[in-house]
Amino acid sequence: MNNQDKTIKLAVNGGIGFGAKLNAKQLFALAKYIKEDSEIELTTFQQLYIEVLESQGSTVKEEFENVGLSIYPVGPYVKSLRTCGFCKGAEEEGMPVAIELNKRIAGIEVPWPLRPAYTGCPNACGEPLVNDIGVIKRNEGYDLYIGGKASGENARTAFKFKEGLTPDELFETVEKLLEVYKSNAKKREAFWKFINRFGFENIQNAVGA
Repeated sequence: MNNQDKTIKLAVNGGIGFGAKLNAKQLFALAKYIKEDSEIELTTFQQLYIEVLESQGSTVKEEFENVGLSIYPVGPYVKSLRTCGFCKGAEEEGMPVAIELNKRIAGIEVPWPLRPAYTGCPNACGEPLVNDIGVIKRNEGYDLYIGGKASGENARTAFKFKEGLTPDELFETVEKLLEVYKSNAKKREAFWKFINRFGFENIQNAVGA
């Protein structure tokens, strides 16, 4: 295989909106680069993994972005924000806040893939309590949870880290959390393992919670 034949993997989704959805234009754009004998992986954090030729990378990204697809790196990065269906509407359930949070953190390199989730009400349909970082909108404030784990014998719900945050406080706190994790975690140490080892109270002190 020569350099022109090398492939790269892209993580793609339809952006932060009313749940995990794709429209016809987006599906056509994806289909253009999927071979008949290839498969697309659908991840639990609402992303599609697609392989394309490295030489086509810039063109593919431009085409995908033109139809509203969002593209993220694959590997040890903060994943795009998992969201609920925003059943009561974008403004009431804080979709602008979810979009901004995703813009700020998705794609940041971390020691181990980190899954954030957001839901617009206490029903928690976006599963924020079983992801690494979870946000629940309550009335006009935002509650922040950390350390959830969805699978395995040691699965657990997340711990409440802060509550009643304003949007700016939420963004600042999450960004500080990621800095503490990046600066203090061991190589390939999952976020929940880092919390166990480093200590919840020590994380609070480091973040200034």
